[in-house]
Amino acid sequence: EPLRLPLEREYHIDLGFDLRGRVAHGATPSPAEAAPPLRLDAADYALIAAIQDGLPLVPHPYAQVAARLGMDETEVLARLERLFSLGAIKRFGVVVRHHELGFQANAMVVWDIPDPQVDALGSRIGASGLVNLCYRRPRRLPEWPYNLFCMIHGRDRAAVLERLSQLQARCSLGGYPHAVLFSRRRFKQTGARYVPDAPVRAA
Repeated sequence: EPLRLPLEREYHIDLGFDLRGRVAHGATPSPAEAAPPLRLDAADYALIAAIQDGLPLVPHPYAQVAARLGMDETEVLARLERLFSLGAIKRFGVVVRHHELGFQANAMVVWDIPDPQVDALGSRIGASGLVNLCYRRPRRLPEWPYNLFCMIHGRDRAAVLERLSQLQARCSLGGYPHAVLFSRRRFKQTGARYVPDAPVRAA
């Protein structure tokens, strides 16, 4: 039976590919501010459902989304701005085929960190600018002792391992057990789905 490792806490998720560098750039996140409570209405949920598979590839994508939902473009943009401010939408992104950009190697580095320290170290790794992803998942003992995950992309394995050495030195990770898991096969990447279907807006 496969191990089930649900996401428990996100420390950093940002994939930036600087074509001048040997390693994909992990932007240093800005300090998070406390978000106000979420209060979404039916139209907000309909909008999230309408864009969760991606924006239409047309000259005016927001106008097309608005027409589909029975809104106007101004309302769609205002609602999106509000959803961003509430943290209901964190980012818009483009799914990049990074192998075609020359980033042929990527490794998920998994760490066995004592539970009282994992949040502090996860936040430090996420803020380092040396990783593209960093998050906590549960252990599954005895098969899987690791609870902290981070991803490093590079043009080759040597570049990835060099970045890992920098990370260990900067974040004082040398004493913690870990494993470096290089990818062997690529699958299609898709975004998360939060709403099953976009309902038609009531008149």
